[in-house]
Amino acid sequence: MNPKLLVLVVLLAVALVAAVILPCLAPAGEVPSGSGYKVLEPIRRGNLTVFPVVAARSHDTQEFLTLDEGLRSGEVVVTESGHTSPMVRLRHPVQTLPSHSGGGAQVNRLVLINNSKRPLILLAGEIVTGGKQDRVIGKDRLVPAESDPIDVGVFCVEPGRWTGAKASFGSFDSAMAQPAVRGRAMADKDQDKVWAEVGKARETVMVEAAPAAAPALEGTSSYATVMQNPDVKQKVDAVAAPIRRDYESLIKQLRDRNAVGVVVAVNGEIIWADVFASTNLLEKYWPKLVQSYAAEAIVSQTSGRRAEVKTAQAFLDDLEGRREMVESEPGLYRHTEITGDGFKAFELTSLLPKTGFDVHVAKMAN
Repeated sequence: MNPKLLVLVVLLAVALVAAVILPCLAPAGEVPSGSGYKVLEPIRRGNLTVFPVVAARSHDTQEFLTLDEGLRSGEVVVTESGHTSPMVRLRHPVQTLPSHSGGGAQVNRLVLINNSKRPLILLAGEIVTGGKQDRVIGKDRLVPAESDPIDVGVFCVEPGRWTGAKASFGSFDSAMAQPAVRGRAMADKDQDKVWAEVGKARETVMVEAAPAAAPALEGTSSYATVMQNPDVKQKVDAVAAPIRRDYESLIKQLRDRNAVGVVVAVNGEIIWADVFASTNLLEKYWPKLVQSYAAEAIVSQTSGRRAEVKTAQAFLDDLEGRREMVESEPGLYRHTEITGDGFKAFELTSLLPKTGFDVHVAKMAN
């Protein structure tokens, strides 16, 4: 036989064997993936299903600061626009100075200063409360260490109020808006659609999920107030707490295998995925994320369908879109919005020195 032909036959045989055997070598409950992510057997509670995701590698994210950490320490300050004086960063710690004008507040704009020595992560869907209205962050981004004041795009989740004793904001019990509300902010970028989704969640909670809370919630339009109501919290915790505990235990078991995220299904339908650059970041965001998934589940009708690993893996692997929109701050981050058939995905990539990896990837089903 021609030597070249013999080599070609051998290579084809090896490829065929690999295609047949390697999938069988995957650990039980996993589906082999070309994306670098593997979906594991799910944790189920009622109509909520959470599939753990492990990665081929985990990145060093210790230098990143979360919004909750920054607000708790006071190193991150969020105010209404028009309430922060122009500032030049000096050698000494910088204070946030109130504007004497007192005006200029805008529904879809807040001002943030990162006084810490660490870059700050902002995730779309994080809720800040206070000021003239509660707001939800509209887009993933990074804020440089020791930053000058920056404008932050936000959406109101409290349409009935435009007053406030303080211009500053805090985090709402480390809360993340439920996927339906996050999706309207991230994908539609439309305040009216965000308000409509908030109103829908509020009404469904009072009518179906926690009717005992209705009398106390009749006079409020605040998403945060609704979700903080004791009856609503009890209902959400009944779903969230067991999944939170189970996955926290699983994260410890999977630490050496880089547990980095989840794929989420409600009523047997895959609706969302959140994947981080490291197990460390996942652990920081996990308590608020699982509450948001549970909030979505309690306002949705229960069905008998069950989402399976194969479907979750296919959802996570499909990131090839028809269109991409890229926004970038050179040397800091790149934000990519991918529109595909039946989904939108959002990738936040760090461009800081010694990084170049995706800090967070979110994907929603349309």
